[in-house]
Amino acid sequence: MNKFEFLALLRERLEGLPKEDIEKSLDYYSEMIDDSVEDGLTEAAAVSAIGPVDEIVSQILMETSLPKLVKAKVKPQKALRIWEIVLLVLGSPVWIPLLLAAGCIVLSLYIVLWSGIIVLYAGVVSCAAGAAGGVFGAAALAGTSHFFQAVLFLGGGLIFVGITILFSLGVNQIAKGAAILSKQILFGIKACFIRKETVL
Repeated sequence: MNKFEFLALLRERLEGLPKEDIEKSLDYYSEMIDDSVEDGLTEAAAVSAIGPVDEIVSQILMETSLPKLVKAKVKPQKALRIWEIVLLVLGSPVWIPLLLAAGCIVLSLYIVLWSGIIVLYAGVVSCAAGAAGGVFGAAALAGTSHFFQAVLFLGGGLIFVGITILFSLGVNQIAKGAAILSKQILFGIKACFIRKETVL
């Protein structure tokens, strides 16, 4: 693929983004290819070194803010006719609640997801508090005649130490998965605002 073909494909895949963002991206990658050619690479090798167009589109899409995408999508390409304005106004009792409902559903998904993560971390903190209580309780009873109670407290504290370590490792993995899922949901929402071919 040469530079012209690469930039044409990139422009096509970015259709739906704000025009200034498309031009900025095209200028950036054009300059990148030119620099590589000046360093001795062939044009095809320079294009190949940049990477697949789909990956570039994904990166650009993740860096573009959602409000900017929405603004670019809803901005009319031409002046609205009077009958179009009338239809928008008359249809607003239907499309505004639907739009708000969709936004609330997405927001609810995020809240539920991250509330679950917070609850799991609260469980880790509780186990750590149980571990600390067991160890400190054993230390407090160590100098008294309650030797068996001290051993019991120490054993319980050590059990909670183990549970805390295992639980925290599991919760950290779940939190990483939740962060990846959140990123994919956001990418999916953003991908709705540009051409279907960019949905990976």
